[in-house]
Amino acid sequence: MHTTPSLLTELDALPARWEVRGALAAPVGSVAALLLAVAEGRVGDDNLLVLARASAARQGAMTVVAGSGADGYRVEYAGPVEPVEIQVDRARSRLAVQSWYAGVHTVTACPEGARVTHRVHRVLPDHQGFAPGIAEIGLYTRMSRDLKQVLDVIADRLGC
Repeated sequence: MHTTPSLLTELDALPARWEVRGALAAPVGSVAALLLAVAEGRVGDDNLLVLARASAARQGAMTVVAGSGADGYRVEYAGPVEPVEIQVDRARSRLAVQSWYAGVHTVTACPEGARVTHRVHRVLPDHQGFAPGIAEIGLYTRMSRDLKQVLDVIADRLGC
């Protein structure tokens, strides 16, 4: 019997193209609980936080539904956009997202408390607005901004 590898397994086999990270003065378990909170329902600060600032999420047009496998989910949009695949690995404090890019958020311990790292492993070459070179700088800037927003929400929720 042939089984399809999990999204996390697939991404672990690829090198990271870009990486951003940030730290919070908070316990790893508390940060991971907020970052890895994924359940069926609307995307927001309390559900799939890493996508909560996307324009579709802010408009209430992103919904998490059960996907295939344990801790597998899909995000569906109100409109003609391909669904996003999500996989959560709570034991290893990791969250994988595959849409026009494929990346992994990981929470680990650090001297400050908890470090959140976001690595992008793959970008669809035909994604509108993405072209090698200058667009890569824009993607890195966007990743940094998005991670800062996620960390700001977590810091606010944990009071750190």
